[in-house]
Amino acid sequence: RTLTGHTNTVGAVAFSPDGRTLATGSDDNTARLWDVTTGKPRRTLTGHNSSVYSVAFSPDGRTLATGSDDNTARLWDVATGKPRRTLTGHTDSVNSVAFSPDGRTLATGSSSSAVRLWDVATGKTLRALKGHNNSVYSVAFSPDGRTLATGSGDHTEQLWDVATGVSRTTLIGHTDSVNSVAFSPDGRTLATGSDDRTARLWEVATGQTLIVDKSVSSVAFSPDGRTLATGSTDNTARLWDLATGKTRRTLTGHTDSVNSVAFSPDGRTLATGSTDKTARLWDVATGKTRRTLTGHTDSVYSVAFSPDGRTLATGSFDYTARLWDVTTGKTHRTLTGHTNTVLGVAFSPDGGTLVTGSTDKTARLWDVATGKPRRTLAGHTDSVETVAFSPDDRTLATGSFDYTARLWDVTTGKTRRTLIGHTNTVLGVAFSPDGRTLATGSYDTTARLWDVTTGKTRTTLTGHTNTVEAVAFSPDGRTLATGSTDKTARLWNVVLPPPTAAIKKICQAISRDLTPEERTAYLPGQSAGPVCRSH
Repeated sequence: RTLTGHTNTVGAVAFSPDGRTLATGSDDNTARLWDVTTGKPRRTLTGHNSSVYSVAFSPDGRTLATGSDDNTARLWDVATGKPRRTLTGHTDSVNSVAFSPDGRTLATGSSSSAVRLWDVATGKTLRALKGHNNSVYSVAFSPDGRTLATGSGDHTEQLWDVATGVSRTTLIGHTDSVNSVAFSPDGRTLATGSDDRTARLWEVATGQTLIVDKSVSSVAFSPDGRTLATGSTDNTARLWDLATGKTRRTLTGHTDSVNSVAFSPDGRTLATGSTDKTARLWDVATGKTRRTLTGHTDSVYSVAFSPDGRTLATGSFDYTARLWDVTTGKTHRTLTGHTNTVLGVAFSPDGGTLVTGSTDKTARLWDVATGKPRRTLAGHTDSVETVAFSPDDRTLATGSFDYTARLWDVTTGKTRRTLIGHTNTVLGVAFSPDGRTLATGSYDTTARLWDVTTGKTRTTLTGHTNTVEAVAFSPDGRTLATGSTDKTARLWNVVLPPPTAAIKKICQAISRDLTPEERTAYLPGQSAGPVCRSH
């Protein structure tokens, strides 16, 4: 629906708690209540003599609060559209209004830098909160009503004790006006949005920044499993200490998103590929750039080291893959043949073959020594986003925009299995170190663990709230890292089943030592029971 009726800019909107009514505030000095089902206006609220900058419903939906450029806030009866109270006391525009969770208190933020708490029943000021030195553009109560968050033109947010009116914490980090603040449902996290073009997530208890407008597009474990590398849309890569979860280094130098990261086999060098058309080699110990690899004429989407660490492969939007000498930073070979973007690259364990995946719906196998194509793998019905070799070099995994992953026989180029289960594009694939499990990440916000032998899903990992773009196993296979556009990376404990032969030996041993009655009583009730019954 398009809701028409205001005669000037509509700068504020809010839904009623039951979702049936929409409130709007306008520079035409009015607020309006609209029927969401029909799109028709229910009431026009007149009384302000200047622009209405903010609107908010009380938790029970019976009262609407409005803030105005006329330096007042007003409380309106939603059923009748009549004003209940005019709240006066601010000396400049009221930019923001918010009800406490119990509906008894209203918070207002003003261009005078003042924040006020009002008693809704009487319309009297409970407290004036002073601490900001510029306009207050946003206010929000925590879910328990004990804390008020405010965002200001002084580039800061403050957390206030509602009972005393005392500032608990000043959150510093934004470099321009903070226009919006919102608590998470559990009250532990505060989200803020700013004119500095970033959003931030803060830990309420400590005031520490958790995330700064950062989407994780790629992840990689160091060979020793102690460090995680992530690439981000904030133009940086980061090295994380897995023991503490803290950042070791932030690698800056790229001028656009970092699309891919990869450690060299010795763990001393990190490679990154970027939308700025370059790849970079970084010294992991110092965080400094060793070499910038230039030559691609479009975004570098993927990077991979050869097993001996001497060669780097890159895939690009310029339809080519390149092989680079890591020591000199010069191009060895440019691999041409794909008819669209090269999205994924991976070396075989012996280093003799490179696989590339492309938006031309194919994967290709290349002879690394000569740069010539060996085989084209066709079968996907959409772009091949990601590729990986199994540790034994016999199987290739691909993930596609056709919502499937495929397992291919490297020798014959034929599909062994098509893995069906994701409900959107498969963006990442990775084999466990023993080769028996494949991990996939998808636009459907999940990661999956698959049994390579049967092609069946072992586990679906849920928790991310947006696309899972990258997956990687730790060297010991016990941990899976996932990177997501929900601005987080996650580490998962992976419990992989022992080989079938080992299970049978255990079950046979148990069976020999038990009477038939004991078997019936013991096996179903113990952790080995379900497994043994299946054998």
